[in-house]
Parts: sequence; structure tokens; C-alpha cells
Amino acid sequence: MLNLTRPEGSAPQDFHLSRRAVGAAFFAGYAAAALSAQAEPIHTDEAGLVIETVMLPAADTRLPAYMARPNAPGRFPAVLVISEIFGVHDYIKDVCRRLAKLGYVAIAPAFFVRVADPAPLTDMQAIMKIVAAAADPQVMGDIGAGLKVLKASPHVDASRLAVTGFCWGGGETWLACEEFPDFKAGVAWYGRMVRPAGASEDKHYWPAERAAQLHAPVLGLYGAKDGLAQQVPAMEAALKAAGKTDTRIVVYPDAGHGFHADYRASYVEADAKDGWAKMLAHFAAHGVAPGAAKAG
Repeated sequence: MLNLTRPEGSAPQDFHLSRRAVGAAFFAGYAAAALSAQAEPIHTDEAGLVIETVMLPAADTRLPAYMARPNAPGRFPAVLVISEIFGVHDYIKDVCRRLAKLGYVAIAPAFFVRVADPAPLTDMQAIMKIVAAAADPQVMGDIGAGLKVLKASPHVDASRLAVTGFCWGGGETWLACEEFPDFKAGVAWYGRMVRPAGASEDKHYWPAERAAQLHAPVLGLYGAKDGLAQQVPAMEAALKAAGKTDTRIVVYPDAGHGFHADYRASYVEADAKDGWAKMLAHFAAHGVAPGAAKAG
């Protein structure tokens, strides 16, 4: 059991679990509901990295998060990675390791664990019920908890923080950049942007309605064959009205939803690689480049 009762307040090490605990905290495998038998997912090894499970001090619980960082001294830029509807499964963990290999600290919170881990499930209705329980106010609170841990970490340069997310996490990435001035850049992979007809007022926020609140430039990456691409004109209009000229959206003509997800049939290798390169360039252009680690 973690001891979070220091009289002087919690220290960063209080939020860490042992390396052995990583497997117990997260589903070992790819999201069962979306895994393609023909897929050959990218696997990034752990050589030169430190892999940890950290516990985020959310308002109502201690929320686990997967963290990968370079096994080297100094402070590194950090990226908060927001998962798809399937939670923190092997694909999301691999994204964190890819970033860590490049010189980032990457952290992926398990936003859905208050209800259940959706990764091993095959029933999409059950998965969507789990996701629906993660209301945006709660998710923003969890992201704030993640930022708190990152800023307290001796391995993180708190002046260089970015956020990226996929599918459900793409929409939350837009919102995170509207909510938190701590982020210097965001990259949203095929996430929701516009309120659908009849959507509730209390559980969800909609990026287009909050465009004027953007604290950081966002790069949106979408596929033309994805229904979410129909929201691009409305989002671009909202950005223009808000004067957010440093935020842009790229639409890939031959891609659909989930084109970066290399474990799915929807994967489009060329567009996934191009989007990844654009993401790294966007981070670098806004001061969140790996470079040399700052002294601790």
C-alpha cells in the first residue's frame, strides 16, 4: 500500500510503484475489441528507459498512469498521452516508449479505471458505458493531477510540457489545451470537436465552443474517410473567429478513423508516419523538443 501521509506533503517518490507492479496495473495486450488478426503492431523495447507506474492524486482517488522516461540524469520535456476508448493497453504504452526513446518523459493516465478497464473487453456497448462515465470535468481534473506529478518530478522540465491523444483522447487533447496554460503544444489525432445534436450540457465540453480559450497551439490530424472530418470546417471557423492562427488541422485524403493505430485494420502506415513527424515538428516549433536534458 502507498503511504501518502507525509506531514510535509507528498513527495514524487510517494506516487511510484515498483517495476513489477506495471503488469498488474494495466492490461497486458492490445485492445481486444479492435485488434486485427493481420496487424503487425510496432513494438518498442525498454532498453535505455525507465518504466514505472505512477499514482496521480486525483480529487477522488489515486489514479494509475503508465510512465516511460530516458534512463539518464537531468530533466526532460514531457508529453501527457491520452488514450483511445480502450484505455492504457499495449499500443498506448508503446507510444509512450517511442516518445521516451526520443528523449521525452511520457505519461498515460488510466482515465477509466474508476469503473473498469475497457482494454480486455470485446463488447463495444460495455466499453462505451465505461467511457461515458468519464465526464469531461472529471477528465480535466485527472489531467491536472497528471500535470501535478510531472511538475513535481525530478526528471521533468516543467517549462516543456505537451499533450497528445487519439480518438476519444484526441478530443480531450483539444480540451486540455483549452483548460491548462501549462501545455505549450498539443496534437489531437482524430478527436471530436463539435457538439452533436442533443448532447448533454453537463458531462461534456466541446472544443469548438471553447476555441477562444486555447492556451497552446494544437495540430489536428484527421482522415478524410472518417466521419469526424465533417467537423473540420466548423472547428476551423471557430479557430478563425477566435484569432487562433497558430492552430491548424491536417486532413489525410486516404485515411479513416484510427489511422495511427498500428494494431487495427484502419492503420495507414504512410499517414501514421507523416502524422508522427508532424507531431514532433509541432512540439519542437513550440519549445517542447527533447534536445539535451537540463541539469536537475
